[in-house]
Amino acid sequence: MFVRVSHAMALIVSFAAFAVQAQPAALLAPQNVVQLSASATTEVQQDLLSLAMNTTREGPDAGAVQNQLKQALDAALVEARKTALAGQMDVRTGNFSLYPRYGRDGKISGWQGGAELLLEGRDFARISAAAGKIQTLTIGGVSFGLSREQRAKTETEVQAAAIERFKARATDIAKSFGFSGYSLREVSVNANDQGVPPRPRMLAMEARTASADAPVPVEAGKTAVLVTVSGSVQLK
Repeated sequence: MFVRVSHAMALIVSFAAFAVQAQPAALLAPQNVVQLSASATTEVQQDLLSLAMNTTREGPDAGAVQNQLKQALDAALVEARKTALAGQMDVRTGNFSLYPRYGRDGKISGWQGGAELLLEGRDFARISAAAGKIQTLTIGGVSFGLSREQRAKTETEVQAAAIERFKARATDIAKSFGFSGYSLREVSVNANDQGVPPRPRMLAMEARTASADAPVPVEAGKTAVLVTVSGSVQLK
């Protein structure tokens, strides 16, 4: 009995030793693998305008303040919808808030609130003209960007250029190390855009003093669309 137990223990130890020796080989890092990245960029004209118009009201009665905000917003909606056109000038409401003001004694001393209307689209002239005709709200901010169509088109073009640069760089690296080529192991593609700060906010502030019904002056800038391709290749 004692011999059989010892023999079994010897086999277990032997197998354990084999497993310990085999484990490092299985965990060895792959050989001749290179991490690299390449990018491409282009500047494109911003073709989407977002114009925010808002107003504030205050008074001792919450209901009265809310009604004043509603009336101002309703009047602005009526005017904006006259020239709204899907994709060219979309109209939607933004923030609508009402909150109390407190006196030194901690009690409510009055109410204050705000309402917002957003005009967004690709037809800058239409949007600026509509904003100039709205008399119950004032301009709170202007921003520019890329429409989905323009973004998709630009990213497709820049992505193709970034991929070609990635492939060319992988080929050059393989040849530099004496290999005939490479195979792709993994890859990721990331796209983003960075706009140059334009003048719209300053122009919006100037529009506050413009004459009634005058179009709001707006001026778009350009944005840089950047696509980066990164990953690893197996040299062979």
